[in-house]
Amino acid sequence: MATTLASIGAAIAPAAAAQDRKPVVVLANLTEEPGVRIEGLGFTGADVRNGFQLAARRYPIDLRLLDNGHDKAKALANVEAAIRDKAALYIGYFDDPATNAEIARRLKGAGIPAIAIGQAIGDAPIYGADNTGAGRIAGEALGRFAATMWSGLPAAYAIVGPVSDPAERIKERIAGILGGLNQAGVATSVARLDTGGNPQQTEAVLGRFLSGQSGRKILLATLDDSTALSTKAALEAAGRLNDTAIVSLGCDRSVHGGMNDKKEIDPANRASVLIGSVGFYLDRYGYDVLPMAMKLLRGEALPPRTATTHRLITSANIFMEYPPADMN
Repeated sequence: MATTLASIGAAIAPAAAAQDRKPVVVLANLTEEPGVRIEGLGFTGADVRNGFQLAARRYPIDLRLLDNGHDKAKALANVEAAIRDKAALYIGYFDDPATNAEIARRLKGAGIPAIAIGQAIGDAPIYGADNTGAGRIAGEALGRFAATMWSGLPAAYAIVGPVSDPAERIKERIAGILGGLNQAGVATSVARLDTGGNPQQTEAVLGRFLSGQSGRKILLATLDDSTALSTKAALEAAGRLNDTAIVSLGCDRSVHGGMNDKKEIDPANRASVLIGSVGFYLDRYGYDVLPMAMKLLRGEALPPRTATTHRLITSANIFMEYPPADMN
């Protein structure tokens, strides 16, 4: 009898262990290299990783973190590691279409579903920014500010940043800004001031623009927060802070700050020339993507594309989006 009970116990133990085992969810991140900005904004791969780690605490999963290192060979090695680990789901963040196509082929062969961040991985559902929509929010905000604060006064508009960058996301953001300005009733021409992606070039390109805008209000849309801050510094040097307004894209830590950081957007800093920045929330991707992952693990269908919900973040709502303590 004892032998029989022992045999039954031995059979039950592995089954119970299998039931207790959490499904393995792999995040293959774009890059973990310190200081490297991603998506043309002020976020890093560490911001993305940390957001997933914090969000994962809510779910019964075993989150495995891999670094693609912006390298094709590493991205392929990582998908092989996910297959060896018998991952239940693969979340891939990589920006090379050919490599993503090969990743999709290997995952399909292993029967592992995927969610793609930013760029397509086969026919996997995609999560990412709505670049045109974010730009439109910025353009509308800039146009509304001019109509409310400087109605009837002569004004000049410009987009500042890497405006000649051929990346599709930059083209979409610029198109969105122009569409938003038009929606807000701005019918004038909009200059494009190219920094080449180097904020240190801002003072020179902006100086040339300002030299022909005497007596005009200046309304600027910057393509990232680093450019917004360098633009503010250039305006201060030129003595034009009082007749300028800036709306930016990104809302990264350089403007919303942490508990001990300087906060450019802050209720106590209402005089800032930076009136707002459109949030891209790369530091919170995990909070959007992991609920999608849980649906897939339950066998539910996802839409082909899910876009980030972008908002204009100003001194009026900054503490709702990014509380003064580091609670994110």
